[in-house]
Amino acid sequence: MGSLGSLVSCDQEEVLIQNVCEIYDNLSTLQSLKPSKDVDTLFTRLVLTCMPPSPIDVTKLPGKVQGIRSKLIRLCGEAEGLLESHFSSLLGSYDIPLDHINIFPYYTNYIKLGRLEYTIMSNYITNANPSDIAFIGSGPLPLTSIVLASNHLKTTTFHNYDIDRSANALASNLVAADPDLSERMLFHDTDIMDVTTGLSDYEVVFLAALVGLNKEDKRKVIDHLAKYMEPGSLLMLRSAHGARGFLYPIVEPSDLPGFEVLAVFHPMDDVINSVIVARKSKSKYQY
Repeated sequence: MGSLGSLVSCDQEEVLIQNVCEIYDNLSTLQSLKPSKDVDTLFTRLVLTCMPPSPIDVTKLPGKVQGIRSKLIRLCGEAEGLLESHFSSLLGSYDIPLDHINIFPYYTNYIKLGRLEYTIMSNYITNANPSDIAFIGSGPLPLTSIVLASNHLKTTTFHNYDIDRSANALASNLVAADPDLSERMLFHDTDIMDVTTGLSDYEVVFLAALVGLNKEDKRKVIDHLAKYMEPGSLLMLRSAHGARGFLYPIVEPSDLPGFEVLAVFHPMDDVINSVIVARKSKSKYQY
């Protein structure tokens, strides 16, 4: 791949920023971000613009571009939620929703991401078959939990947390007809900031990319997890790298006091999110 596959010149970086800002301008004029031809076309353009490996550091861009990036991450989060709700509702209309899950256009990305996260996690987890895992920010289409529970962790119970009750209703409907997953996929309409000692029940906690859309909010959640997770348990975070930081918030190892960062993995393919795995420190976390 040519244009952004190797070191990018300043000119190419300018073109990248210009393209991203132009797409943002077009997105911000839309009346709705619900799935439609216009929405799908613009977000596809945005992903294809930001996906190639790039040395750009989006955290060091000028203030105006930083502002656009923050707004763009919020638009991406809103659109992703609407896309997932649309397909979760559609899937829920089938007698056995999971038999049709591949109608979701990004399902293969979740298969790849699930395999990647399971492989990374397996290198560091003390118990090869954890009894309980939490996923924070599971949404209406909890594909990570579904993929991990179906393909990799076939005895683990998944506790899916989302503050949106309607998202959890859609999600739970997807697994209701499955005799196995309906028993192992639990849904909690709870703000994770209100969960304290219960966090120590989980051997692994996954934090979705769109929980905490800016550094301050993300850091509040991470600090809360550091305070209440069981020492020695694993935290799996989603981050972004290079131009992909226009799509998702970036988490740096320095954003994880109270945790020992074990590995950071930046995919180079169509899996957009980076993966960070960290272990809750054995010593008591001090603010």
